[in-house]
Amino acid sequence: MTTYPVEEKKTPIEDKGFFSSDSDHETGSVDTIAALVQEDHSHEIQLRTMSWQKAAWLLAGDQVCLAIMAQTWSLSVLGWVPGIITMVVAGALFWITSITMHKFIMKHPQIRDICDFAYYACGKSSIAYEFAGFMLLANNIMLIGFHVLTGAKILNTLSDHSLCTVVFSIVVTIMGIVCSAPRTLNHVSFMSMFSAACMGIAILLFLIFAGIEDAPFYGYGGNYPTLGAVKTYALPQAGTDWVACMNAVLNITFLWVPQILFPTFISEMERPQDFPKALAVLAGISSVLFIVPPAIGFHYLGQYSTAPAFGSLGVVAYKKASFAFVIVPTIVIGVIYANVTGKFIYFRILGRSRHAHSHTLTGWGLWAGLMVAIWAIAFVFAEVIPSMGDFLSLLGAAFDSFFGFIFFAIAYAQLYRGRYWTGPGRSLMTAIHIFVMACGLFLLGPGLYAAVKAIITDYSGATSPAFSCANVAI
Repeated sequence: MTTYPVEEKKTPIEDKGFFSSDSDHETGSVDTIAALVQEDHSHEIQLRTMSWQKAAWLLAGDQVCLAIMAQTWSLSVLGWVPGIITMVVAGALFWITSITMHKFIMKHPQIRDICDFAYYACGKSSIAYEFAGFMLLANNIMLIGFHVLTGAKILNTLSDHSLCTVVFSIVVTIMGIVCSAPRTLNHVSFMSMFSAACMGIAILLFLIFAGIEDAPFYGYGGNYPTLGAVKTYALPQAGTDWVACMNAVLNITFLWVPQILFPTFISEMERPQDFPKALAVLAGISSVLFIVPPAIGFHYLGQYSTAPAFGSLGVVAYKKASFAFVIVPTIVIGVIYANVTGKFIYFRILGRSRHAHSHTLTGWGLWAGLMVAIWAIAFVFAEVIPSMGDFLSLLGAAFDSFFGFIFFAIAYAQLYRGRYWTGPGRSLMTAIHIFVMACGLFLLGPGLYAAVKAIITDYSGATSPAFSCANVAI
């Protein structure tokens, strides 16, 4: 059953310019939000219960992830100057587009997920809704599959490949299904606290170990000292091709594009008006963790940097000690994506029936079935796709171009139609959102091309068979 979001009556919102406060944009929606919260709190299972503090933990749990440890490799490809510039620009655009997204949702507070967002941003287009739904399912389930594979890598590394990799993948999948039982993000936020903390410990241990060991060991171009003494450089090294640089840029960009989840997070806040507070916490954490550890890692690993950077450590004990903590965020982030994905399907099936928000056998049975199905499909993807990382780059270029850029440029156009150049601040923001749209289109063009080229290169060599027991330890 297809259920498109229902429009609510709202007081028109007055635009007071770029420097208006969030409350200026929320005034017309306060009554609608209060009604939505009141309706939700009359249910047995209440979703709109998160405080902004718990939302901040949820955001941190999603963003403080293993991908941070891939940024050292990006710097080793791009060099200091292009790499740091890309990180800073990506961070700035993340903040601006997220605020635009929040303002748009405050105008349409009935939005429950990114599909609803696309529906309203594209003028209540059912085509946009279905297209966004397809992208959400493909992107999220593949991403969960990547976490299944990552979990298997961690267990392989820690156990010295004591079991078949497929067995480890099954173990991770079962753990994910069990942890996905909670239906509210308010409960998942508790897991996120431990997830972010464990990833923080892993990063800290890596930095300590990278600093105290004599030299790294493994590098893509050869083990130390094949490529000479460790060195860093301002610009890409001679011989670095355009595809490698583009993939490094994509690697940085996709770390800053988690907004596919944000509408669902906002929809489960008791006061969605407070989301910018949670976003500010995330922005502060991300500004440090997305730049400082990769920079320190590049300083110590140089041209021997790998993705993730743990793989370059020379002492096996160091590698295991730091990589072990990543198992927690690997599971929890998969749980977050499974929750958002499951809710999209869940509410499409049950709509506004009592099973959707009550402790009924039908409701819980469907939820359990969805979690099993989502993780099972993700497990299959993890086992049958030879180069999961490159396929994620392909999906990222194809889908994150919309979820991180294009949809928000369109939403901005909807918010300020006819008022794009009404003052210096508004003109600046309009110009920035034109640039945002250009970035999205760039990802769809050259970005997609680079991702496809990387896949072709991988397939030109030896590929792993499906459901292989081969050791995938780092």
